[in-house]
Amino acid sequence: MVSLQHLAFIMDGNGRWATSRGLPRLAGHKAGAEALQRVVAEVVAQNIPVASFYAFSTENWQRPAAEVTGIFALLEHYFTHELAKLQKHNVRLIFIGDHTETSPLTPQTKRMMHQAQATTASNTGTALLIALNYGGHDELARAAAKLQTAGTPITAAALAGALDTAGYPPPDMVIRTSGEQRLSGFMPWQSAYAELYFTPTLWPDMAAEQVQAALGWYATRKRRFGAV
Repeated sequence: MVSLQHLAFIMDGNGRWATSRGLPRLAGHKAGAEALQRVVAEVVAQNIPVASFYAFSTENWQRPAAEVTGIFALLEHYFTHELAKLQKHNVRLIFIGDHTETSPLTPQTKRMMHQAQATTASNTGTALLIALNYGGHDELARAAAKLQTAGTPITAAALAGALDTAGYPPPDMVIRTSGEQRLSGFMPWQSAYAELYFTPTLWPDMAAEQVQAALGWYATRKRRFGAV
């Protein structure tokens, strides 16, 4: 079993998966939600302390309104109906991103997030970080503004402590599906020394075998963090 503290996923390819099958894009997002269940189950089985998933970016609001509405309906359904399973596996659910009053998130979505977090808050197993209405530039700007408001000097340590992920280790590896090779604004600060794993597998096709293959690749890496 590979030893790492934080495994991150950029879930990409739902739309292409659906289009290649002549299905509406929302069918791809539904299949993606099912893939999320499989991947979370494998992460828990591997005893990985922290796993994060890029679910919806601040830029995704530019998509057609019907698609956005459908995505959030699926997310709300997943995190409501999967809550008992997450509880059973001692998983702690944390949402990161901009969830302030001025964010575009609906009151219904915010209620779902609050209830899910509160229900799993005392769990001590895998911490599941869900990036929802998240953007790396936005996160850094919010962190800097927080420090400025508090009158705290903006140092690297202070900024890290003001990020949404404060208290959690940075990703050891970031897995991006669908063949694209970029972070797309996902944890730019935290991923500075992460190993980047790009797979052509579309997110709806992700399962335990693909996660295990990525972990096998990670085990071959020599992480030097700038040293010799």
